[in-house]
Amino acid sequence: MANAISLPSREPQEAFRLSMLLNDSRYRSYTIQIVVLMALMLGIAWLVDNTVRNLALLGKDFSFSFLWSKAGYDINQQLIAYDTQMSHGRAALVGLLNTLVLALMSCALATVIGVVAGVLRLSGNPIVARLMTVYVEVFRNIPLLMWILVFGAIMSEAVPAPSAFKGANASASMIFDAVAITNRGVFVPVPLFDRDLGTLNLGVVQPDIATLAVLFTIVASFLANRALLRHAAGVQSRTGERPVTWWKSLLVLFAPTIVLLWVLGFHLGYPELRGFNFQGGLQLRNALIAMWLGLSVYTGAFIAETVRAGILAISKGQSEAAHALGLRPGKTMRLVVLPQAMRVIVPPLISQYLNITKNTSLGLAVGYMDLRSTLGGITINQTGRELEGMLLLMMIYLAISLTISGVMNVFNARIGLKER
Repeated sequence: MANAISLPSREPQEAFRLSMLLNDSRYRSYTIQIVVLMALMLGIAWLVDNTVRNLALLGKDFSFSFLWSKAGYDINQQLIAYDTQMSHGRAALVGLLNTLVLALMSCALATVIGVVAGVLRLSGNPIVARLMTVYVEVFRNIPLLMWILVFGAIMSEAVPAPSAFKGANASASMIFDAVAITNRGVFVPVPLFDRDLGTLNLGVVQPDIATLAVLFTIVASFLANRALLRHAAGVQSRTGERPVTWWKSLLVLFAPTIVLLWVLGFHLGYPELRGFNFQGGLQLRNALIAMWLGLSVYTGAFIAETVRAGILAISKGQSEAAHALGLRPGKTMRLVVLPQAMRVIVPPLISQYLNITKNTSLGLAVGYMDLRSTLGGITINQTGRELEGMLLLMMIYLAISLTISGVMNVFNARIGLKER
């Protein structure tokens, strides 16, 4: 006789009541979130309404039309074409590019300084370790603005004027006959091309096609080399023997770029002293140099402590095992310790990159025309659009910060431990 199969009986669900929004744990969290969200939206609505009413009492409206009016002021450092007849929006774009260039340069130099100082703080040589300790403690405990002003004063007062390079008995000389450090800026060679391919009209900017071709070739060569190395790793995993790739990598990395530069007639334009100042080459103004050095050495001290903490977080057994295999201390640090320490270093390093980007707004102290000095300074003073200018300024800084965080988080995820 077949056995009877009994199915579990379902209890009838309780009918929904309004009191369950507070008394039932299944709904209480949603109720609180909805109430908080509504309160936040009401607060924002009140703030916007109050702002519009106050602007109306002052005879103002809320508009970004001022971005298309004539700026009428000069910017001493320009990465794209700009003159005083162009709009405030164009001036803001020039300031934004100056901010991004300064942030990129400072992040790169601060990382190098921080890694070197952090590693040397753990050196077995007590003199080197103490010197790095002095650097870290001195630079990170004095306000950043003070260091910017110090480097600004050095570039303005402690370096020779262009006239010092003139004559047979000149008191100053160029470095390798290519770089001139003066109180009007640093003059360095600029890359030039004999063959002009024109410019690419993108509306806001018109980049040089020859420069874009060189950059594209460099990126393509890098990606091709990565594919070559992946192929070699695949062959090694299948056969146990890794093919020789060093000469292929050199050929892939450098040959296309060298050939393209030769075809385009690449050469360097050197600065020359003509009259009372240097002409030709690329001029890096003192304000840029002061900001670059100030941001780099100040933030580098914080990065050094982050690097030191990351290295100390790695077990000494890792170094001892590497030494037992015959690796020298330098290779042990570079191949064993630092790759593992990066998982500890990268998260706080993101914060330091964000600090550098936001601290570029101090450029106003030494006359560096960044986004804060253009859009958040002269433009607001001329147009009287304080609310719109500051709101736009905050949104741009927010977008930059979120972009940096996103890119660094992707990098952090790639170097993280892959758990199975």
